[in-house]
Amino acid sequence: GDIGALAGLPVMEGKSLLFKHLGGVDAIPLMIDTRDPDTFIQVVKLVAPTFGGINLEDIASPKCFYVLDKLREELDIPVWHDDQQGTAAITLAGIINGLKIVGKKLDQIMFSIIGVGAANLCLIRTLLKAGVPAKNIIAVDSKGILNRNRKDIPSLEKTNPLKYEIALKINDEREGGIAEAIKDTDVCIAASKPGPGTIKKEWLTNMNDDAILFAEANPIPEIWPWEAKEAGIKIIGTGRSDFPNQVNNSLGFPGIFRGTLDVRAKTITDEMHIAAAYAIASVAEEKGLREDYIVPTMEDWEVFSTEATAVALKAIEQGVARKKLSRQELYEMAEEKIRVARESTHMLMKHGLIKKMK
Repeated sequence: GDIGALAGLPVMEGKSLLFKHLGGVDAIPLMIDTRDPDTFIQVVKLVAPTFGGINLEDIASPKCFYVLDKLREELDIPVWHDDQQGTAAITLAGIINGLKIVGKKLDQIMFSIIGVGAANLCLIRTLLKAGVPAKNIIAVDSKGILNRNRKDIPSLEKTNPLKYEIALKINDEREGGIAEAIKDTDVCIAASKPGPGTIKKEWLTNMNDDAILFAEANPIPEIWPWEAKEAGIKIIGTGRSDFPNQVNNSLGFPGIFRGTLDVRAKTITDEMHIAAAYAIASVAEEKGLREDYIVPTMEDWEVFSTEATAVALKAIEQGVARKKLSRQELYEMAEEKIRVARESTHMLMKHGLIKKMK
């Protein structure tokens, strides 16, 4: 969301460190103090020749969709909005593995999507591209379940075109609020108002057997994990590191940018971040899936090289890469760059040049 340039700087500094430490990507925090999307776009275009790629962060919805689409259209370097695409990639990875545990298929289940902001709009678009039928998605925001018959939908055509487009595609029958949206669904993805209490325990009892819930609001999820368990939810993920199954963008953007930059891709397509999702899921699967382990942690270092390779190969396949390398070359390149970055940090800490946190 729109937290302002000064408040956003520490976030960007921390993210730059994660880019380097996890992906071997040099990143510079650049704060642009404007709320006008066209001014923002113009500034980014002016500084773009300095960089190999642009990561957008904390831009309020729905302006973020316009900014991303415009910059992707006008620049010949990759532009990525992590609040949208990064969240969608790691969420999809968790869904893929969660479904393997419960024995269900992506294209045969019902989804309830709680909150229709940047993250979940991009997730819906990603799910559709990944093969989920539009009729199998129920989305709900503060005004109720999204469908073509809702009175405010026509006004969205100009103010929020992506939300308008999705409203015309998905569910055209169900009405009501969160309770009605959740009923008889297999997977519930919430990225909405922090809880607890945004999602009631009794509502979850109406989900299908072996249900999956990701309550991604921070700092407090929409419902506490133990309450969801008491309601019969089989697999639960949150955005927090102190609970199992952390659905965290940091598993995505370092490796995705590593692979994108290694082949000098012109853009990051939706298919590239879907490829990243399947790569992230594969690392957890190789280590052994459990109800409390459906995605890797940031300590599973191989995830970043694995997804970098998958993203780069997809860029080559789609014709947006300027360099063509083999799978082995890509993996070894990513692994080496990440190893050097990580060991450099450790060496600086060892010699006291980077002080340990107290």
